[in-house]
Amino acid sequence: MGGMAVQHSADSRTYSDNNSKAVEAAQTAKVSKSAKSAKSKTTTRSKAAQASKTTKTTRKRVDAETARANAALKGLTGEAPAPTIEAKELGQFGRINVMDITPNEERGIYPARVELGEPFKVTAQVFIEGRTKVGATAIVRNARGKEMLRRAMTCTNPGLDRWEVTLKCGEHSDLKPWEDGHAAIKRQLGEWTVTIEGWEDTYKSWLHDARIKVKVHDDVDNALNSGAELLARWAVTPDAGLPARERKALQQAAETMADESLSPEERLAAGDNPHIAALHESNPLRDGISPSQPQRFKVERPKSSFAAWYQFFPRSEGATIDPNTGKIIQGTLKTSIAGLERAKKEGFDIVYLPPIFPIGVTNRKGRNNSLVAGPDDPGSPFGIGSELGGHDTVDPLLGTMDDFKALTARAHELGLEIALDFALQCSPDHPWVKQHPDWFRHKPDGTIAFAENPPKKYQDIYPIDFNADMPGIEKEVERVLNLWIDAGVTIFRIDNPHTKPVRFWQDVIAAVTRKHPEILFLAEAFTRPGMMRALSYVGFTQSHCYFPWRNTKEQLEEYLPVTNGDDGYYQHNTFWPTTPDILTAYVRDNGIAGHCVRAVLAAMGSPSWGIYNGFELIENKQRPGFEEQIDNEKYEVKVRDWSKAERYGVAKMLIALNKIRRAHPAALSYHNLTILPTSDPNILAFARHTPAELTGTGQADTLIVVVNLDGHNAHQSMVHVELGELGLPTDRPLTVRDELTGREFQWGWDNYVSLAPWADVAHILSVQ
Repeated sequence: MGGMAVQHSADSRTYSDNNSKAVEAAQTAKVSKSAKSAKSKTTTRSKAAQASKTTKTTRKRVDAETARANAALKGLTGEAPAPTIEAKELGQFGRINVMDITPNEERGIYPARVELGEPFKVTAQVFIEGRTKVGATAIVRNARGKEMLRRAMTCTNPGLDRWEVTLKCGEHSDLKPWEDGHAAIKRQLGEWTVTIEGWEDTYKSWLHDARIKVKVHDDVDNALNSGAELLARWAVTPDAGLPARERKALQQAAETMADESLSPEERLAAGDNPHIAALHESNPLRDGISPSQPQRFKVERPKSSFAAWYQFFPRSEGATIDPNTGKIIQGTLKTSIAGLERAKKEGFDIVYLPPIFPIGVTNRKGRNNSLVAGPDDPGSPFGIGSELGGHDTVDPLLGTMDDFKALTARAHELGLEIALDFALQCSPDHPWVKQHPDWFRHKPDGTIAFAENPPKKYQDIYPIDFNADMPGIEKEVERVLNLWIDAGVTIFRIDNPHTKPVRFWQDVIAAVTRKHPEILFLAEAFTRPGMMRALSYVGFTQSHCYFPWRNTKEQLEEYLPVTNGDDGYYQHNTFWPTTPDILTAYVRDNGIAGHCVRAVLAAMGSPSWGIYNGFELIENKQRPGFEEQIDNEKYEVKVRDWSKAERYGVAKMLIALNKIRRAHPAALSYHNLTILPTSDPNILAFARHTPAELTGTGQADTLIVVVNLDGHNAHQSMVHVELGELGLPTDRPLTVRDELTGREFQWGWDNYVSLAPWADVAHILSVQ
């Protein structure tokens, strides 16, 4: 940060010197004009002409067009431009006031987080005294301080002086950590900065007054001569970065505006036309440039924000029934290759495996969480550890460590990352219980307390007590995680991290990522906002969230802007319609259409989403009294007939959704969602928009998602689109293409839709 501060200080001095010369030129011109009668040979120069002279040292020679413009402007003087005032101390204002930049870092410690190439929004208050016009520019610099992007900001709320811009840090990539070229991706990661430069918009201020004065014939010559000087100065200002052709155009415009033989309207037109307006947008004259303190952004690797997860249990993948005994033969890591191939076919890029460690015998849970296990019940994989080993061991019923390495190798061949569940808890049979009894909380009678959340009890689990030896536990957990990283794991899904100290995770994640910066962490945490934010601060890249319970239009219209707003700079919510622990009444009651609705909302409502397998087979029967499946896979091996998936069509929907997400840059960001008003309480609509400069294709990308939330009845609605706010044309109809069906429609400000669950549960419309 120190180096960055020096860079900005140097920039400020440069601008200050240029403006000081301009001020000096103006003063010299005034003195020259007053002494003209006494010194007939003294040439009166305008401020712009003097500015041309100062550039002579760098350009060596004044070209013919500049010389002619200087001659035409001889004798004209204008106001001194606003100087840049260097901010030498933290908190000092520049000539222009820049405040309240968002997103802002809590106490300047925790930078906002974005994926490489993810579009994001930055806002700021930018203003100056009086009625002078201002402008604002956002500058993105990489971790080495090199400028990578510069974009003009737009004033979206003049009453509050609020300016906005959409930016990105680098270019989006789908490269995986093991693929060729990822080293180049890794070099782009780290802390980037965004600096907001406020500046006086001298041209806009002048133009506002000049138009009025010409119209009412008030002090016209002074107004137009001031404009002529301004255009000439603009032409030779280095900060504007004008090519020679445009410099000459401005100089010619200045010459015309200074020509008093022309009518006021003709003179004004020289500086008030589409060409000059375009230059004002692309290469403005920026006086009094006042840079903010650089705002830090932590730029993370691909899949930190934009990801599609697929979960299956290896022991169920490939499981069969023995025709002789009628008993289930569980799947293995070898048979799990089929699950990888299904995930790949459906378009997912992360395969998430529940714990694959040995399962304890003591107090083993039976089917549907019963307290007594039958002789053939496999137990919960979350009751980790037995005499066969603990968190560093593959369950022998699944295979060997070599089998696991073969699984990850095959996943990598398919372009899939492997995410492994890490539940920091133990069965009573875990080796840690004997090796480190101080790691567990004991009752007064000397026994170890099993996990409970009264009235719930988890008799097959001992929770870790972090108060006695947290450094020792940290060291062991780091060892275990590094072991699985060496076996091919690139992501860890952490079970219930909010029940462990935040500092513990901060230490562990810092140690692991220091050695393996490519490793990502997903928090399976359903808890209070403060804890969720703290977990994101210490390194959890993504999070489970309350999406499964947001099902009505009112709930979703409130929830989607939150998870896709400023919260998305820290907590990257991953939308899962169901999990092994969650099966809501909505999914239970709305059949195939309900499954498709929730899939559309998850895939398009968040850059990161996930599916728990069996969703394709409409596994939606609840255990009585609980929001989870009956015959839950956490407690038994599932034998599935995947040939039935085709009859439901949900898998086809998943394939389509992942294809749409990959094809559209607008799906990449947590910061570009807008709720669209609809007239029916069952029709939800929202848009995602990324401007052309940030898509990587050179064309703007807009997706409009319209969903019928009722899985049983057809609904009709009007959908209103504020075209201008989304950067869409306002003077002609739009052609939109439904990415789910290929049909095309004409859309405008207000649009009629009709969605029936037996035909179309949703439209995903791309603006053509």
